Amino acid sequence: MIMRRTPWWQYAIAVLAGCLLSVGVTKVAENIQFDMLGAPIVVSVVMLVMGLVVLGLAIQVRIYARTDPKKRTRRLDPERAVNTLILSKALGLAAAFLLGWYGVQLIIALPHSDAPYYAGAIRECAIAAAVSLIDMIIGIISEWFCQLPPDEGPENPKIKERQRQQRRLARGGVAKRS
Repeated sequence: MIMRRTPWWQYAIAVLAGCLLSVGVTKVAENIQFDMLGAPIVVSVVMLVMGLVVLGLAIQVRIYARTDPKKRTRRLDPERAVNTLILSKALGLAAAFLLGWYGVQLIIALPHSDAPYYAGAIRECAIAAAVSLIDMIIGIISEWFCQLPPDEGPENPKIKERQRQQRRLARGGVAKRS
């Protein structure tokens, strides 16, 4: 199975989806007089810790993948490496969605910054949006860290070049014989 890097446009769609859903939910919440603005600081702290854990796992995968196979002291479970890649992708896309969500809430609350309640909500949304941006960047970097270098299989550029040279020599050898 070949896993590909998450394209940039998927992050853009996730941010846009977060924005649209946030606008819709905020409008509905205003109509029924239910408060949805802001995010407790604990949420931002948990989001940041989750991002750092994923980054730590991705660094372990990168170190293992970049170490010469003859010099490796321990084996990395392939399932753990794949799970780290999946976590990286999920973190990046979820953080992009939350960036849109908290970004819109921040924009909606800004005109009411004079009120003490909205000032607190603005602070909470700004922190949550910043942490979401950090997590999105961590997700993208972690996904990049989980890329394995090409092995010596048929897709390796060195192997492909060697095959091309062999074909050229075979053609050249055939041409000289005739």
